[in-house]
Amino acid sequence: MILDGSTPEAIAAAVQALASGELIGLPTETVYGLAADACNAPAVARIFSTKGRPADHPLIVHVADADAVERFASQVPGFAQRLIQAFWPGPLTLILPRREGVAEAAAGGHASIGLRCPSHPVAHELLRAAAGRGIFGVAAPSANRFGRVSPTTAAHVSGEFGDSLLVLDGGPCTIGIESAIIDCTRGAPVVLRPGQLARPEIERAAGTRVMTKEELAAPDPQAPGTLLAHYAPAARVRMMAAQELRTALDLLGADAAGIAIWSRTELRSASSRVILRRMPSDAGATAQQLFAVLRGFDDDGVKLIWVETPPDTPEWDGVRDRLMRAAASA
Repeated sequence: MILDGSTPEAIAAAVQALASGELIGLPTETVYGLAADACNAPAVARIFSTKGRPADHPLIVHVADADAVERFASQVPGFAQRLIQAFWPGPLTLILPRREGVAEAAAGGHASIGLRCPSHPVAHELLRAAAGRGIFGVAAPSANRFGRVSPTTAAHVSGEFGDSLLVLDGGPCTIGIESAIIDCTRGAPVVLRPGQLARPEIERAAGTRVMTKEELAAPDPQAPGTLLAHYAPAARVRMMAAQELRTALDLLGADAAGIAIWSRTELRSASSRVILRRMPSDAGATAQQLFAVLRGFDDDGVKLIWVETPPDTPEWDGVRDRLMRAAASA
């Protein structure tokens, strides 16, 4: 059941569903989430079972404002405070030490917890209204089957889970890829997952150097969306340079079929059974379209999706990360 998220009646219905231990579909500026009261362990368990997600793979808890952080985190380093001031509400998740006895199921049993304050007006209104009912955080991973393409419209969510799920419609997501995740539990900020915010931008706000996962001496921490294979459509994804794409199309000629290509470079195929779609030259616009494009190619029934490799520059890190994980699922 899709409801117009801009109406008070829809917000009230969604809050009542959360208070009753039910799941809802929630729009954010990044992707749509499958949401439950973060402190209701049975409801959180339903997120894991509905998605088919391992119960030890932690969820991000969404909060209405920075004041809610102290309800879930036992400590907030100075650089994390600066990141909150700079980017909340917005597409940034911080991993912080978890307050003992709080949201253990949502955290996957880990001693840390991921917190985010989304900027989408429907999400903000839902979280504000939920806090008025004593629900101070909403666990909300992407509203899709585990490992598959994330949803960026209300229709995508209903297509995944059926009409019985209450989904607040907030329109297409404006950012289109999940938030950046910064681990703040190691004495210095560590990028666990890139997003729309580029690393240099995060470093300026944090006032300190931001490390990458590869620089960690310890094993990678568990965090949402950091598995090698993730975000995958049914078709096999492969990233290729523009010249590789041209060569492949020339070799296949008029016999090519079952292939969709998303490229910044203008390409031609001798086959009418090859789908050619232009990728924006701007990283932000590409991110906004990415998951919808992959879903659309699946709907077209292609077997192969070839994507022109994104530029190796910071603003493209989030797009490149999602495509690498989608390709790793092949």
